[in-house]
Amino acid sequence: MKRGGVLALLLIALAVIPVHAGVADRVGATFALMADDFIKAFTPLEGVVAAVEGDTLFIDLGEANGVQAGQEFTVFRAGEPFHHPLTGRVLGRYEDILGYAHVKRVDRAFSEAAYVPLPDKPGPRAEDGVRITKGRIKVAVTPALDLSNGHADVRRVPYLLATVLERSKRFQVVDPLSVTDMFASGTLRVEEVLARPDRASRIARNLEVTGWVVPMLIERRGIIYLDVTWISAITGTPLFSRRQPLLPPGTAEEQRFPWEPRVED
Repeated sequence: MKRGGVLALLLIALAVIPVHAGVADRVGATFALMADDFIKAFTPLEGVVAAVEGDTLFIDLGEANGVQAGQEFTVFRAGEPFHHPLTGRVLGRYEDILGYAHVKRVDRAFSEAAYVPLPDKPGPRAEDGVRITKGRIKVAVTPALDLSNGHADVRRVPYLLATVLERSKRFQVVDPLSVTDMFASGTLRVEEVLARPDRASRIARNLEVTGWVVPMLIERRGIIYLDVTWISAITGTPLFSRRQPLLPPGTAEEQRFPWEPRVED
């Protein structure tokens, strides 16, 4: 073959090499930068219901306390105290979970929230408690949804996000392999988690998680963004999302697992 022909074949070969190499690693590194802001939405908080107007609750926590729109509080009513069996000292009070409060608007000293009742529970009243638990929050990470018309292999994204969330000590993440297998089987699609609240909440209950973490790649005016959306397990509706431009190539280290075959992503 002539030299010109070899050069032409080389140029064709270079042209078909994926231009999205390392996208999964870039997603993982981008989420690591977003993580602190994402995790702040789950800062442990406790307050009381200040007032009730229909399905709207006013909570005595606001911007000064770190409250953000999209947070989900458990609403509870304190009951009778329980005592130490030997000393008789009061150790705490029994609690009855009434429902949940989804924060819609935040003022300096208070917040306005939509009330989501539990079946067969009494309605909320002033002085009932509200709380974001201090315990670790159990979540499931869906496979990444690529809406950027790209062809990157993003299969590792749930594992990378799960690693960041677990390291924060704030979350307990369901095994990403189990969740990925559930989607791969065709019984559930990421689009359904986003668009069908009844389906999202039902599957979340089956997994015994508090919510879904849904990573998406979105293109806007030629820029690829990582969007991470939190979906409530209670209502199945998105409560908040965080978005940041995807880090450029070369800014993230390759993070392959020992068992993973080499792929061009």
